[in-house]
Amino acid sequence: MSAYHEPVEELSAKARDITRVLNSLKEEIEAVDWYNQRAEAASDAEAKAIIEHNRDEEIEHAVMLLEWLRRNMDGWDEEMRTYLFTESPITEMEQSEDSNGSSKKTSGDLNIRGLRE
Repeated sequence: MSAYHEPVEELSAKARDITRVLNSLKEEIEAVDWYNQRAEAASDAEAKAIIEHNRDEEIEHAVMLLEWLRRNMDGWDEEMRTYLFTESPITEMEQSEDSNGSSKKTSGDLNIRGLRE
């Protein structure tokens, strides 16, 4: 099955690279999950340590891909700057604009009430 939803010849080289990176990221995240489950179930301490090491290598790969996306695909940098390495409740981090165009934090309700208005 193709990774492309549009004719590949209509996509730029950059768009194809972004698709490659996004697919690689999905694979790395899936590998983290598999290794994490195996480590959790392992009964031998040495086997568990090796599996955890492998899981951590996959995390490294995933983070490297995220950094590439931050540098190369619109939207990633702004979102990462909003949510990563913060201590506030995640659902209260999203920024919204008031009628004057000024940025303000939401009240934590994810602006769902605003959708009805």
